[in-house]
Amino acid sequence: MNQEPFVLREQNYLTVEPFEQLENSLIVGFSTRKSGFSVNPYASLNLGLHVADDHNKVIENRRKLADDIDMPLSSWVFSEQVHGNTIKKITKSDSGLGTLDNSEAIKGTDGLYTKEKNILLASLYADCVPLYFFSPTYNMVGLAHAGWKGTVSLIGPNMIRSWAEGEGIPVQSIYVAIGPSISQSNYEVDKYVLDKVKKVIVNSKKLPYKEIKNNKYLLDLKLLNKQLLIEAGVLEEHIFVSNYCTFNESDMFFSYRREERTGRMMSFIGMK
Repeated sequence: MNQEPFVLREQNYLTVEPFEQLENSLIVGFSTRKSGFSVNPYASLNLGLHVADDHNKVIENRRKLADDIDMPLSSWVFSEQVHGNTIKKITKSDSGLGTLDNSEAIKGTDGLYTKEKNILLASLYADCVPLYFFSPTYNMVGLAHAGWKGTVSLIGPNMIRSWAEGEGIPVQSIYVAIGPSISQSNYEVDKYVLDKVKKVIVNSKKLPYKEIKNNKYLLDLKLLNKQLLIEAGVLEEHIFVSNYCTFNESDMFFSYRREERTGRMMSFIGMK
């Protein structure tokens, strides 16, 4: 088991320690479900406006986290996550989108990146895989939301390609963190999903799935994303993978698979 890269900084968020060691002006982390204002089944730090929680309580939760990480809500940017592979470059003019009103989130997008300072990219989770991207040499940060659909449609490699081809950033300069998400032992999928997974697996020494019964499999989404990123050229030693399972750690994380009606954690990254 690798050393845990996501370290509890305050009750309400974990920081990505290897990224902070690369650049101390980085604001980066993953929220927990603790230390907020929402009540069951969204107790207590639900940051998702798109679930049926009290809107004002979610905004209160967001304000609290904004104060704790010292990045004002006016600098946050959210996208409408649709389990796709679309990626958008964010600029100052996008600041605040989706922060107070979910209908203003950037449409049909699951990946965001920016090189501008004082912008906080934000993405919401309750089991899917949060991907964090950082090139300290080129001052570029990014986030991608990778459920199984986004993963097999190559959202991680798409971000790498966007930076390499669109921004001229050498792939060897990119670091990636794979955040807390559902673990293989709790993530059962059917043959339909597995067939999509098999189509994107290339040269993998270790299969990211195992069959448990007739046409039912346990899928390791973190490992699959890591394998696809390595295939895209990211150096293995530049990839940091969390051991946290959102399903198992019920006191720390929301989990859609465990609870269905539940809140959302938030991944975030930005440069001061």
